[in-house]
Amino acid sequence: LLAHITFNIPYVILSVMPRVQQMSIATYEASRDLGAGPVYSFFKILLPELVPGIISGFFMAFTMSMDDFVITYFTKGAGVNTLSTMIYGQIRKGIKPEMYALSTLIFLVVSCPCALVISVPLSFFAGIGGASSKGVLIKGGNYLEALSKADTVVFDKTGTLTKGVFSVVAVHPEGITEEELLELAAIAESFSDHPISKSLADEYKARTRKRVDKGRVESFEEFAGEGVVTIVDGKKLQCGNRRLMERVGVKWHECHLHGTTVHIAIDGRYEGHIVIADVEKDDAKDAIKALKNQGVARTVMLTGDKQDIASDVAADLGLDKYYAEMMPEDKVHKVEELIATKGEGKTVAFVGDGINDAPVLSRSDVGIAMGSMGSAAAVEAADIVLMNDKPSDVALAIRIAKKTMRIIYENIWFSIGIKVLVLILAAFGIANMWLAIFADVGVCMLAILNAMRALRIR
Repeated sequence: LLAHITFNIPYVILSVMPRVQQMSIATYEASRDLGAGPVYSFFKILLPELVPGIISGFFMAFTMSMDDFVITYFTKGAGVNTLSTMIYGQIRKGIKPEMYALSTLIFLVVSCPCALVISVPLSFFAGIGGASSKGVLIKGGNYLEALSKADTVVFDKTGTLTKGVFSVVAVHPEGITEEELLELAAIAESFSDHPISKSLADEYKARTRKRVDKGRVESFEEFAGEGVVTIVDGKKLQCGNRRLMERVGVKWHECHLHGTTVHIAIDGRYEGHIVIADVEKDDAKDAIKALKNQGVARTVMLTGDKQDIASDVAADLGLDKYYAEMMPEDKVHKVEELIATKGEGKTVAFVGDGINDAPVLSRSDVGIAMGSMGSAAAVEAADIVLMNDKPSDVALAIRIAKKTMRIIYENIWFSIGIKVLVLILAAFGIANMWLAIFADVGVCMLAILNAMRALRIR
């Protein structure tokens, strides 16, 4: 605080001086024109104009941000103290010129901001580099800092907590054969990149030894979070979940089996449904435990699946909350609600992989995408990409971010602390030039070595 005040008062005075000079001239001219005395002119003309400027100048000087403080301390404060030391040596008698010249040089050397200017960005680079060596790609230091403050992590289910490798559990046709129903579903979904589409194509190929004939598709329209509507061999084919059936006005019914149900209709006539199941990723349960150990207060899952499926997955993984049967826009609204209720100074991270997750990844404080299985849109919208597609890498990324930020604050306080200490010693004539060099170059090297710790990820 004393250093802050010492280094800012000269700049307040220097910033006010032009105003004082201007107002003094105006006061002189006004007193001459009005015939007023100097006392009257000072209290009635100069003072009312000058005081607000002085007060605002002091207020701005002593309410600066940390960045402004550091800049003032090292760039402006060094010059003011060096200049004031030289002036003090000239005014006070009995001090040899070489003594105050030495003190001036000591102040100048100690005030060099090398340790901060080099070590802080280097710590960010080391943290990002260490994370990339583990398959965690962070697109910038600001995202690393935001991730270190995450207290809520929101997951998509399919492809994020589960493998996204669906397998057909049952085929229940109505009026046509199982093979025909499976063929229609595979052809209808052939232009979609959803994992369910691939599972239908794989099951069709396994049963019939044939590939899906995409040439039979005359038109294709996909509804996010619902399904597809296509024209195949001149017939309008609707394939999707219950929302799509309600959209096209088809009467449908639920299946007694648990899993994702794909309903199929031809020209508005219900033809049956196919039940598909997903499998949890091997490290999903450990990932949730690791997040709890990292201090994450809330773990949430958002999914478009049915309530019973979401409930089973959430209970098995140990998630705090889950929200089922959600459209992509519903996920955005839910993340916005979580952001509104987050702790002060905390952030909300969202983890997803599909093209439908891109809006949520952009809206969250920190967007994390699965890089291997994730869509290009999700990877583009995300701030962090997990190349190994492991949910446990989310906890690893948070641990790296916290370690990096801890190292950065260590460098900041260590650098400033040593420099302030040596400046105080120099003010009393105790510090010599060797100590000043240590406070500059030595502290800089120690801060760099400390920053390199961020490269070591265990």
